[in-house]
Amino acid sequence: MTLGMSRASRTLRQTLTIARRDFVATVFTPTFLIFLLAPLIMLSFGAIGGLGAATMADSSAEQIKLVALAGDADRARLIRADRELRPVFRETEAPPALEVRPTSTDPAQQARALFDADDIEVSAVLYGPLERPTVLHSVAGARSATYLATLAEQALRNERAGTTAALSTATIRPVAREGATRSGQQAAGFGAVFVMFFLTLLLAGQTVGMLAEERNSKVIEVLAAAVPLEAVFFGKLVGMFGVAILFVGFWGTLITQGAALLPGDVANALGAVSPAMGFIPFAIIFLIYFAMAFLLLGAVFLGVGAQAATMREIQMLSLPITIFQVAMFGLSAAAASTPGSTLATFAEIFPFSSPFAMAARAANAPEIWPHLLAIVWQALWLAITIAIGASAFRRGVLQSGSGGKMKLSSLFGRG
Repeated sequence: MTLGMSRASRTLRQTLTIARRDFVATVFTPTFLIFLLAPLIMLSFGAIGGLGAATMADSSAEQIKLVALAGDADRARLIRADRELRPVFRETEAPPALEVRPTSTDPAQQARALFDADDIEVSAVLYGPLERPTVLHSVAGARSATYLATLAEQALRNERAGTTAALSTATIRPVAREGATRSGQQAAGFGAVFVMFFLTLLLAGQTVGMLAEERNSKVIEVLAAAVPLEAVFFGKLVGMFGVAILFVGFWGTLITQGAALLPGDVANALGAVSPAMGFIPFAIIFLIYFAMAFLLLGAVFLGVGAQAATMREIQMLSLPITIFQVAMFGLSAAAASTPGSTLATFAEIFPFSSPFAMAARAANAPEIWPHLLAIVWQALWLAITIAIGASAFRRGVLQSGSGGKMKLSSLFGRG
């Protein structure tokens, strides 16, 4: 019996020893820190994306208007009918705000011109006598047009109580806007920021993973013995940039070709999302800024990744960079929804958010010259970052080759 209890006690101690070892090996590692912070990081992504979308939606809702071209007599009737009908809708489902403007000698031309005006973004325009009004609407303004037609009916019915016959017959016609709308430009800007952020973070992270594999297999030491370390650094950076261009080209082709298969309503809604300078100039500028952002982040990841001896250490060092990049995404997304603001100007000047914010500016404004200045500015900071990253890469690889243990102080030239 004593022998059995002794064996059970020894088994229990061994079990607890293994359990403690596995617990310590799992918890006291940088990987577990990332595991603990993963929900926070995911929530941050969702919150920033949701905040950007909400800000853009609020900004767009304030800009879009319903316009009625009417004389003084009809003006009062339309405003009264709008005040009566609007409480029927929930706040999130209410039509855009109504603006009644004096009618000109040619109301049809005046109404059509409003869709291309820069000082207002209209969803639908009503003109003509209330008994037979004409309502023009944008691609996404069919519901707004119906509301204006109902408004004309209600304005007449308020003065002829007791009748059940229809008093107004509206003619509703869609109108294709020649230029991009403000909301469409802001949507294009936010989309450019999000796509650039996602691609740079995803593809630059692959560079670090490949570096870790080469360090574990001693391939990096063979390369260091064969060619200068600066050539290794630049080769990896340019090679991964080629992979990034292939990735963007592949998915860009699929998305542009797949757009033709979308339903008509969806295609029309996406068609309203367009940059101010046109798609071809915007695509060229977007690729330039993507290259700047990718090379900037890739140089940082390579320089920092070279200081780590294991994948766990790489993950620990990469986490602050990722969080910083998320902050740059949030700053640029806010700039995309408020073009011309102080915040947008700061985001366009700050080196690490400048590629994202300037891509959003390309969607919101047609001027080319600010991008020429921005590209020179970003190229200067890219050269500085690459120089620092190459120096840190060299120190990290040489330190690894000598068998020394990684020191975070090597990032700053000490240790």
